[in-house]
Amino acid sequence: MSAKHPLPPLRVALVSDTHNLLRPELLAFVEGADAIVHAGDICDQRVLDTLAAIAPLTAVRGNNDHGAWAEALPAQTTVAFAGVRLAVVHELPDLQGDPAVEGIAVVVSGHSHKPMLETREGVLYVNPGSAGPRRFKLPISAAMLTIGDDGALDVEHVNLVE
Repeated sequence: MSAKHPLPPLRVALVSDTHNLLRPELLAFVEGADAIVHAGDICDQRVLDTLAAIAPLTAVRGNNDHGAWAEALPAQTTVAFAGVRLAVVHELPDLQGDPAVEGIAVVVSGHSHKPMLETREGVLYVNPGSAGPRRFKLPISAAMLTIGDDGALDVEHVNLVE
């Protein structure tokens, strides 16, 4: 008989609105993550290349993403980690489908630059905020989604810069 050992939690870094600014604080935050999800407004392929060199990357196109590299990105995508399905879209009003009906556990969006976490119909809606240039007095932030071996979800927003 072999004892079942719990798997370590899976850590998914949630990032949005970098606007071509890769802060050292963001790179330190995503280091060690099992995956990275970028919810758009990337603004340069170099940002994607840098993040993809750190961990597997899923990204969508934002309203400020233009050019051939950006056209290759979907406006919305779905990705699964440890059986937990995430829908990713830049602007929440553009979300297609019904996440609760489609078995989506987490919807990740950006655009507003405002960190947000709420539950609607059993689905977590997360905006990690903006990891790029400061807008107004909004924080410079990202979020970490932790998926426990039992499927439990935890989201923690982190201010990258004071």
